[in-house]
Parts: sequence; structure tokens; C-alpha cells
Amino acid sequence: MTAGLTPAALIDELCSALAPARAEALRAAYDLVRRVIPAGYEEGVSGRMVTWSVPLARYPKTYNKQPLMAVALAATKGHNALHLPLLYMSAEADAAFRSAYADAGRKLDMGKGCVRFVTPEGLDEAAVTTAVGGTAVDDFIAAYEAARRGAESPSA
Repeated sequence: MTAGLTPAALIDELCSALAPARAEALRAAYDLVRRVIPAGYEEGVSGRMVTWSVPLARYPKTYNKQPLMAVALAATKGHNALHLPLLYMSAEADAAFRSAYADAGRKLDMGKGCVRFVTPEGLDEAAVTTAVGGTAVDDFIAAYEAARRGAESPSA
């Protein structure tokens, strides 16, 4: 049951049901995002995910009337997932992220904007730091607006 949970409490709940390596990886990802995400994003809980979003007070023009989610962290049945919507809104950001993994010699298990990992080594800290930490709220909003228009988003 996640109703009313804080993000930290949700992470504790999710980790309690995971194998030790997956729990360690989930906690490491949570700590990393919290450490590098720029000011202006709001940490919260949405369903069974910890999210970092643009508050509605800052940007109310979302397609679903919900805060604009920039990053989300979840534990699924078979893996942990770090959702990075910017990567599917910006071809440049996506290419840089994939290149950082390749340059680090790490195997990237990724969908369009969702990085799957089961161990701490499954996430490349430098790539995540650049993608998350290098995206100020205004840049994320600009990328979102460009994606909604069908235009290539500005570099983030």
C-alpha cells in the first residue's frame, strides 16, 4: 500500500521486497537522482514510482493536468527502472546518454527513455548525472513544448 507514503518510505517499501543487489541498486539510483537533480523539480510519489516533476504552479499547461514528470524511479517484477522522458524528447540528449554508456564500456538496457537495471553497476553514474543534472527546469519545459509541437527539442 503506497497511499500517503513519502518518497523515502516508498523506496524502503520497494527495497524490502527485492533481492539485496536490486535493493542496493534502487537505493543508489534514488540517492544519485536526489543528489544531482537541479533545483525547481519536486520529488513525490505517483503510484509505485518516486517522481521528480515540474510543479503545476510552475507549469500548469500539461496535456493531462498532472505535474510534468522529468524523472521517475520504479521497481518492476524483473528489474528496476529509471524513466528519463527527456531522452525521448531530445535526440541529442538520447545520443549523448547512449554514447556515455558506450564510452564507459557498460551495457545499456534501455527502451525509448527507460533504463532497466538490476545491480548498481547497471547504471552509469556519469551518464545519469549528465542527463538528470544537466537539465534545468526551463530546459525541460522547452523540450516538452517542442516535443508537443512535433519539433526537435532544443539541446538540453
